[in-house]
Amino acid sequence: MDGSLIISNILNPPILFFFLGMTAVLVKSDLEIPPPVPKLLSLYLLFAIGFKGGVELIKSGITQEVALTLLAAMLMACFVPIYTFFILKLKLDNYDAAAIAATYGSISAVTFITASAFLTELGIAFDGYMVAALALMESPAIIVGLILVNLFTVDEKRELAWSEVLKEAFLNSSVFLLVGSLLIGLLSGEHGWKVMEPFAQGLFYGMLTFFLLDMGLVAARRIKDLQKTGVFLISFAILIPILNAGIGLLIAKLIGMPQGNALLFAVLCASASYIAVPAAIRITVPEANPSLYVSTALAVTFPFNIIVGIPLYLYGIELLWR
Repeated sequence: MDGSLIISNILNPPILFFFLGMTAVLVKSDLEIPPPVPKLLSLYLLFAIGFKGGVELIKSGITQEVALTLLAAMLMACFVPIYTFFILKLKLDNYDAAAIAATYGSISAVTFITASAFLTELGIAFDGYMVAALALMESPAIIVGLILVNLFTVDEKRELAWSEVLKEAFLNSSVFLLVGSLLIGLLSGEHGWKVMEPFAQGLFYGMLTFFLLDMGLVAARRIKDLQKTGVFLISFAILIPILNAGIGLLIAKLIGMPQGNALLFAVLCASASYIAVPAAIRITVPEANPSLYVSTALAVTFPFNIIVGIPLYLYGIELLWR
């Protein structure tokens, strides 16, 4: 693998600010971002990527390539939590195994956005309809994870409130805003983009950089929780994303995705949710230990993907597409 890809990725300002945030915690600086600000930054990034994706989707239309990509995204969102559940059951109880499996079956929007910025920096084209794949992969893993809990636990007192499950899966703030922005982009089209471009694109890179500064702070604070996960889960949090990305790349090659789309699809397959799924799991599977499924996704998989994973998956694409 060409080490220049990793170096190029690490030297991007957003990644450097991620390291700055981690360093601030490790050296015990009092650097802190007020709680409402990261939420605002997160909402902005979801709005911007969703709106642009909707505009691009209306340009491309629903072609066979688009349909196959979206179908592959939904299948991976269902497949990953099923097979990882049985791996995790080797060491964990059913509740924790299902919670972590759902976490890794879903996606990280920020990892996707970071990969999009990486492609833009390298001048590699990708299609806006990949945002639709992002939106479709957020929720199925939550539902599959909860089904697994109910299939493999014998607890007559435990009742599954499907109204709560569906509400958390499809109406949580990140999914709702992302899908809503996508639809608005579809409806407003090129005219809407001309109006919103200074806000939706002009501020995007700076917002991403500041958000990753906060993520560095949060990830570093979660490192201590890794002591509770053990070697098994730390290894899982690195190896499973690589395996999922590999499966994603093979699917992308099979259905003929261009390289930029293939990288984004691989990143979606490799990432893990640390916002939407944990929020849903806390409500619907309170028996699961949050320090396991949050710390593995946020303190291991997220940094691994944005620092090493993205250039590693691009290297895989260069080999497969050669």
